[in-house]
Amino acid sequence: MSRPPTFTPPPGVDARRLRTVRGDFAVLDARPAGEATGTVLLLPGFTGSKEDFIALLRPLADAGYRAVAVDGRGQYETQGPEKDETPYAQGELAQDVLAQADALTRAHDPSEADALPRTDEPSEADAPPQAEGPRSAPLHLLGHSLGGQIARAAVLRAPAKTFASLTLMASGPAAISPPQQARAKMLADALAVMSMAEAWAAIQVFDPPEDTDVDGDALRERWLRHSPAQLIATGKQLCVEPDRVTELAALPLRKHVISGERDDTWPVPWLDEMARRLAAHRTVIGGAEHSPNTDRPAETAAALIAFWDRSRDQPGSTAR
Repeated sequence: MSRPPTFTPPPGVDARRLRTVRGDFAVLDARPAGEATGTVLLLPGFTGSKEDFIALLRPLADAGYRAVAVDGRGQYETQGPEKDETPYAQGELAQDVLAQADALTRAHDPSEADALPRTDEPSEADAPPQAEGPRSAPLHLLGHSLGGQIARAAVLRAPAKTFASLTLMASGPAAISPPQQARAKMLADALAVMSMAEAWAAIQVFDPPEDTDVDGDALRERWLRHSPAQLIATGKQLCVEPDRVTELAALPLRKHVISGERDDTWPVPWLDEMARRLAAHRTVIGGAEHSPNTDRPAETAAALIAFWDRSRDQPGSTAR
């Protein structure tokens, strides 16, 4: 389970709702002081939330990028059905990402979204966003862990030139490692018979929290606000995800594989080989494990900025 350093947005980061054709999504939105050279959409991982990127947002904005971290459908502050797994199919979650991308890259009044209530569920609209209309700065997509596999699915179905680049952070080529599959199945089995509160208590017994500055009550609150159906459905996806690296490699966009130096969800050699197959830029963050965004945020932000700056300087190139 990811453990962000805080759940309180720093100065210059707005907690708001992003209005899309598929509903409204809770986001943390950090804007640069001047005109943005690009926009970055950040997707969290399994059991995580937008706050997992909280330590990256100001550094990215200070480098000229608008950084938007989102709670997906059924994650933390974005509501979703609690018992129906259908809305959490990977294709549905990918369509949500395309709708978020469309909302971010069109001229709109952000203050209008700020005023929205925080209780709306994303809608079930299936229509993909259209490519026409005024666009803004290049849009870069980043997915952490589960978010990387959802990001991959979104990129594979996106209209051409929707995204300037894709970054897969600690997110591998196919299903998670067998030990992590066993943990995901154990959680799904528990959620089938336990309440979220009961499951949290069991997690604390078997997986006690690590040293962290964040209040344990905040972690519990985030857990309780997740949809159990979302956790069950996406946990299953992580165990059966096929290898789609060849499909992804064929897309003409820049790709980045970034991870810590240790990872028991997708072992680092798997990530190295995936990067080779993708002809992707590869970054390993020393001292980090499965969540370099929380383990080593300064180093992670610097690596991301360098990659996106190269993408800006070499538009249209798919080279590393």
